[in-house]
Amino acid sequence: MSIIYRTTLVPSKLELLTEWLPTRTWYQVTGGRPALEKAGGFRLDDPEGEVGIEFMVVADTSGAGATAYHVPLTYRSSPLEEGENALVGTTEHGVLGRRWVYDGTRDPVLVTQLVALIQGDAKAQAQSESHTPDPTVDARPACDRPVVQVRLAAVDGVMGTELQVGLAAGGQFMLRVLRVLEPVADKAGEVGDYGYVTATWRLAADSPPVRGVFALAELR
Repeated sequence: MSIIYRTTLVPSKLELLTEWLPTRTWYQVTGGRPALEKAGGFRLDDPEGEVGIEFMVVADTSGAGATAYHVPLTYRSSPLEEGENALVGTTEHGVLGRRWVYDGTRDPVLVTQLVALIQGDAKAQAQSESHTPDPTVDARPACDRPVVQVRLAAVDGVMGTELQVGLAAGGQFMLRVLRVLEPVADKAGEVGDYGYVTATWRLAADSPPVRGVFALAELR
């Protein structure tokens, strides 16, 4: 189960993302420096207990209206092999020491657990509470058979990140990680026959939660 430490992080996640987000193809340019607020998210457990996995939502209020970004992140105690292009930054954790923070769509540990979540083999955990499942996260499988990942390729687009997950039995598990989130009034109309993950976030600190699609999946 995820263990959440009440301690310092220097620089903070929001400080790291303020510098990183404008370098992404899916960032909605506002003409100013990002003004980020934490808006929601959830975590997944690494079965090996080594890598922190977080699906973070941040709201950028630097434009005319707030834009909600979905930012999957991993936290490691040492650099990810061949992960230079995925590095968001490094930070000093008050308990765990130096942590390497990565774009999780390029980290095989996060992608493996995201596939497991979609397929019903992993459970979402609360973002800010230890040992606490998050019942607000909903998922539907993309297929009815086991998925064993053997390779990963990721490409960023205007609205999200496309992941091609090669399978041990052949074929591909196609994942679309949505980066710019929009509330969904009718989930069935938005996801069609795809596997999916939906979750909630808040448009403002004092507003009720809204739900949207975080990821879509298809077996090919």
